[in-house]
Amino acid sequence: MWRFSLQRRFFHFSLCLMKKLKNKTGAEQRWLQRQFKDPYVKASHEQNFRCRSAFKLLEIDDKFRLLKPGSSVVDCGAAPGAWSQVAVQRVNSDGKDPAIPRGTVVGIDLLNIPALDGAHFLPSHDVTDPVTHAKLQELLPNGRAHIILSDMAPNASGFKAMDHEKLITMCLSLIDLADKILQPGGALLCKYWDGFHAHELQEKLSRVFSSVQTLKPNASRKDSSERYLLAKMYRKPAK
Repeated sequence: MWRFSLQRRFFHFSLCLMKKLKNKTGAEQRWLQRQFKDPYVKASHEQNFRCRSAFKLLEIDDKFRLLKPGSSVVDCGAAPGAWSQVAVQRVNSDGKDPAIPRGTVVGIDLLNIPALDGAHFLPSHDVTDPVTHAKLQELLPNGRAHIILSDMAPNASGFKAMDHEKLITMCLSLIDLADKILQPGGALLCKYWDGFHAHELQEKLSRVFSSVQTLKPNASRKDSSERYLLAKMYRKPAK
């Protein structure tokens, strides 16, 4: 019965893909076919994650144990909410396990984010805006977070150098956010695209974190310039 159900679901998935491929451009067809073959896309459907990016955070957290029960997490660029789903599970912000501490998850994005039990979302909010900083301080216990997550990225322009520089600028803004809300000893995990300005981001993070390292999780596509910087042991700079 289980095998028949799996075969039926696979047939349904294949049929949906064929329908989607119809009347698509060559580039759109290639993207859909890649999605169809991607094991992380399939796993995200099976495990009810909102997108495959959840597995990047799961892999990093399994190795470094960043998300602990009771921790407070800020998820920047949260839409559609896959990283927040992982954070909710790991820090127990939905209170599903009454035997361990209950954490807090707050997600921010310029886009709308579907509601998620255990997370408080701030849609239509800019992470660089002082109004957003003030709201975060109200929502976080004692106004502080244990970790800032960022999987945010700019809308692609098609010019790699320009997009790379935009994303580095977005990541640099997280240092200002950390100054407002990250508690001493806290951590920051942010996505960037490899390129000329990556060293600048790493150097600036090294000024306020004791440890900074580059990561490329297995769930990150091999042909992508996507990387992650994990910065640990935040040292709040003297004023």
